[in-house]
Amino acid sequence: MKSTKLFLLAISMVFFSNAQENPDSDEQVILPDFILVFSKTSGYRHKAIEKGMETLRQLGRENHFIALQTETSADFNRANLENYKLIVFLNTTMDVLNDQEQEVFKAYMAKGGSYLGIHAASDTEYDWPWYGKLVGAYFENHPQQQKATIDVVDRNHPATAHLKEKWIHFDEWYNFMDINPDVNVLMKLDESSYDGGTNGDNHPIAWYHEYGGGRSFYTGLGHTKEAYDDPDFKQHLLGAIEWCLGRK
Repeated sequence: MKSTKLFLLAISMVFFSNAQENPDSDEQVILPDFILVFSKTSGYRHKAIEKGMETLRQLGRENHFIALQTETSADFNRANLENYKLIVFLNTTMDVLNDQEQEVFKAYMAKGGSYLGIHAASDTEYDWPWYGKLVGAYFENHPQQQKATIDVVDRNHPATAHLKEKWIHFDEWYNFMDINPDVNVLMKLDESSYDGGTNGDNHPIAWYHEYGGGRSFYTGLGHTKEAYDDPDFKQHLLGAIEWCLGRK
């Protein structure tokens, strides 16, 4: 849609107007990447959604991308999605897209699009098997919020390169079902470090893979508002975004 493209172009020029302070400069102005943050909820609504959006906007200002939020599923139309290099599902819950919107999202991924799921993104679209494979697992249940030890099993990814082999973090720890065996696991929970884990020795909590023609990343962290102020979690999100954007 032409009007949408013009709107996004206007935003990008305002957002990065400081790059043109020197009118005599021959440097080419590189426009930012746009990411669409989808936070619609049809079930439980996380209180951290607004804080999460604030953090994504801040990361964008510092790292040359612009995060725009929507809770309108009708924005999943072909003309609109072609403007975005990444779609983030930020604590979405239950059924958030109708059949037509699902097909549009599949087509977006098939053309090389990218998806990032945060926390309750795995508590979404249980009746859509394609999405289950995309996100990598479905939420089953969780114990009370508490500290747990995360084993960082792959530190070669931009989402985990900054972390030590053990990361102690406070969050709401999901137990998963229907885990996609083809995902590349980055972090696992040490179930001996907290109460209520049911996935045993293989309890992934963050992973990535290529699926449906594009890139997919999921992190199970991000339930609490405080998580989005944690420098390690913010860098985890940034690394995931930069991988999804093909920068790293």
